[in-house]
Amino acid sequence: MNFENNPHTKSLHKHPYQACTRCVMDTSDPEIQFDEQGVCNHCRHYEAYVASLGDAQARAAKLNQTVQTLKAAGQNREYDCIMGLSGGVDSSYLAHYAVRTLGLRPLVVHVDSGWNSELAVSNIETMCNRLGIDLHTLVLDWDEMRDLQRAYFRSGVPNLDVPQDHAFNAAMVGEAKKYGIRNVLNGGNMQTESILPTAWGYDASDPGSLMAIHKRFGTMPLKTYPLRSDFSRLLFDPCIFGMRVHRPLEYIDYNKFAAKKLLHEELGWRDYGGKHYESRFTKFFQAHYLPTKFGYDKRKAHLASLIVSGQLSRDAALQELAVPLYDAEELESDITYFCKKLSIPRKEYEEVMASPPKTHRDYPNREAAYARMRRATQFASRARHALFGRAPTALQHVVNTPR
Repeated sequence: MNFENNPHTKSLHKHPYQACTRCVMDTSDPEIQFDEQGVCNHCRHYEAYVASLGDAQARAAKLNQTVQTLKAAGQNREYDCIMGLSGGVDSSYLAHYAVRTLGLRPLVVHVDSGWNSELAVSNIETMCNRLGIDLHTLVLDWDEMRDLQRAYFRSGVPNLDVPQDHAFNAAMVGEAKKYGIRNVLNGGNMQTESILPTAWGYDASDPGSLMAIHKRFGTMPLKTYPLRSDFSRLLFDPCIFGMRVHRPLEYIDYNKFAAKKLLHEELGWRDYGGKHYESRFTKFFQAHYLPTKFGYDKRKAHLASLIVSGQLSRDAALQELAVPLYDAEELESDITYFCKKLSIPRKEYEEVMASPPKTHRDYPNREAAYARMRRATQFASRARHALFGRAPTALQHVVNTPR
């Protein structure tokens, strides 16, 4: 079944079709808004965020201060920071930039959830060897991971990547604590991923949502799965342990195409053909599950981010969107592989794909509690700033940090 023939997806897209006149985002995002010029709220948000970072000189000063802070924290230690490495372009370029340009000594962590492509493994090992940095690969228990991913598929929610994303973050934080590393480098950046509709998924850091879905659809206890609690994420890690997350790529003129060229020429990195396609699971999830069951083509968000940052023209993005997501023969092969690896009968697979789409709100979650917490910390921050001129608390920073 495809999106056009799935009657359940019609309820997700209630408004007349409209596309942004600047980027390629459209009403497949049910929460999108357009101004009088037909420009969407995603574009306007990007403009406001870039303005908040300051000019090139201000960003350079912030980056320099960050580097000095990391080097001071790492003095007389084996590592001055920690970072996750998926093998994708952003995290790969960050590793290169951190080592060869900033002179940092990161401990690099990769989490093997059982879906790595051979190319991803090769990219990661080759880059770490050439950069001379230590790589710690943490292998998740496959039986537990399979049970959790199967539970998410059966739940019918959009974001099937939650089990991987949550585990990656929790495992890396655990490794940071093990080695007493308080500074985390993150490859997130507004230039290549500023646009991602919240309606297309849900925050992977919510342990309540994850456990509720597994309780409903899982079949075995998660004894070793790395779960990160709210207490750890919102209080202990930032306020007691003193963990801070830094996004160096925000402060430089980061260009996706130039980054790929550099990685290929200097580190032997090879392209996967799509954002996050270093994981075979994520490729299937983004290129088939989301567009077929929900009508969400994540290429639109990825390409729109490149348009607003001036790295790609709208016409070029439209041409790329015209290319089919999957070759029919390759798709059938990947569906067969997906079902076999997760031990899902083909009949059940077809039933889930044809069933009405769900959202995280159909299951217990902590979204409302997080919203109350954000409002409380924002109010406290404004009051504190008015009285004392102090910056926002660490707790507010962590709560408001995008995934």
